[in-house]
Formats: sequence, C-alpha cells, structure tokens
Amino acid sequence: MQIELNGKLHPLPDGATLEQLIAALELTGKAVAVAVNRQVVPAQSWAGRALVDADRVDVVRAIGGG
Repeated sequence: MQIELNGKLHPLPDGATLEQLIAALELTGKAVAVAVNRQVVPAQSWAGRALVDADRVDVVRAIGGG
C-alpha cells in the first residue's frame, strides 16, 4: 500500500500500524506528533491504529533550540 507521508508518497506493507511507521522512521521514543487524515492520534493509540492505502499521515518532530 502507499500512504502520503508529510506530502510525499511512502510505501508500507499492508496492515502496517502507526507504531510500525514511527519505528521504521527511527522516531521511536522521540518527541513527535502524528495526525492521520488531519486527526491527531495520541501516542498511546499508535499500536492499534492500522493504516490503509491513501491515508494522509503528518509527522511533526519537536526540536529544541536556543
């Protein structure tokens, strides 16, 4: 299947979850916010949130600075 990840097509195995996507992006344990089809998905729900073909996923990473 293919999703739209931050505006670009991104292939994923069928049935992949948000948790698996975040792990594949090497963002596990990082401060990130995720929305699927413009709906924010809390981190505790990522494991149970299966993605489907053509989902629009936005991942935003918080980066500190100063």
